Amino acid sequence: MEIRQEGCQYTLYKEQTAIGAARLEAGHVWVEIDPAWRQRGYGSYLLKELLRQNGGLDPKQKSHFTAALPEEEAARALAAKFDFVPAGDRLVRRRVPDLSAVGFCHDFLAARLAPGGLYIDATCGNGHDTEFLCRLAGPSGRVLALDIQQQAVDATNARLAQAGLDGIGRAVRQDHARLGEVATPNSADCVVFNFGWLPGAAHNVHSTAEGSIPALQAALTALKPGGILAAVLYSGQVIGSGEKEAALAFFRALPLTRYTVLVCEFANWADTAPLPCFIIKK
Repeated sequence: MEIRQEGCQYTLYKEQTAIGAARLEAGHVWVEIDPAWRQRGYGSYLLKELLRQNGGLDPKQKSHFTAALPEEEAARALAAKFDFVPAGDRLVRRRVPDLSAVGFCHDFLAARLAPGGLYIDATCGNGHDTEFLCRLAGPSGRVLALDIQQQAVDATNARLAQAGLDGIGRAVRQDHARLGEVATPNSADCVVFNFGWLPGAAHNVHSTAEGSIPALQAALTALKPGGILAAVLYSGQVIGSGEKEAALAFFRALPLTRYTVLVCEFANWADTAPLPCFIIKK
């Protein structure tokens, strides 16, 4: 089978014969299969590909599609299979990005921090958090990213350059435990930690409590009053739970007179699920 696209029109071919068509205009979906080829899964195949090519199956992407309310039972069943639901005189399919610990941290920070100032990504990895911080800081802000692995530094700087954000942020090779050497006290609006290992690299190189606890202490020193520290903690078969438990003990021992600490547990996820935590400096 082959799908050919021309503008907003999609045509499904089987052995050079057109057996179905679909159209997507302004989020409105229309699908039709030749009657001789119905009830064989071709409608599902075509609709699935249309959704996939337009972000409808991406769990990290928000999407919104509509369609006419069909009269045929088979068409209604096909729509329901792909999560279209009746809404008045039409079908609607809405998806919001699946919630993740990192995404939750981004939403939390975006709701509470203003453009400008200094933002620090203490464990930049491949640069996803760094890019987010650059967009949050804006042209009047500055972002400093750290990582102990040169591979991560290079990947982050390449990502920022490609996104046109290298005038706002840069990554340098630096152990996060030595964060205090590159950030003066009371200078940062936000410090972000995403612990664990570098995605796509060897798992035997990962953060540990021995380096992360000094890094967290240095980050609190670097924060301005009103600044926010965000950290995602991990545990599991490869890295164990030592770093996670040590960080939680550190957070819970912080004095209430100086810090507000939030530990946000996903109650029905596994015990090894990523754990987003926030510290607001008073």
